[in-house]
Amino acid sequence: MAIELASPYGKIYVTDEVVSVLAGSAALECYGLVGMASRNQFKDGIAELLRRDNLSRGVEVHRDETGILAIDLYIVVSYGTKISVVAHNVQTKVKYMLREVAGLQVDAVNIFVQGVRIAQ
Repeated sequence: MAIELASPYGKIYVTDEVVSVLAGSAALECYGLVGMASRNQFKDGIAELLRRDNLSRGVEVHRDETGILAIDLYIVVSYGTKISVVAHNVQTKVKYMLREVAGLQVDAVNIFVQGVRIAQ
């Protein structure tokens, strides 16, 4: 399902896949983030670190019928960084990027820290 934006020239449709790629790329720019984690950690039993080639993995986009947009990010943070600060920076960066690049109003960015790794 796509998000519909109205402009003076017509309608613009932004798919959930585009939103998740933008959110994933914005998150990976933040200091203290090692990478994105699998969304199915509970099923897999292990937090596998996902490479940059698939930025939409580790990101879930939720919209309800009233138009509220929420993003869930599953991340792995760097050892020695303050997790709350990294999570706040990721939330801020993702909201800013989606507002400025896609013109979307994001109501919530939920962070799920799936692991801590030593940055290499």
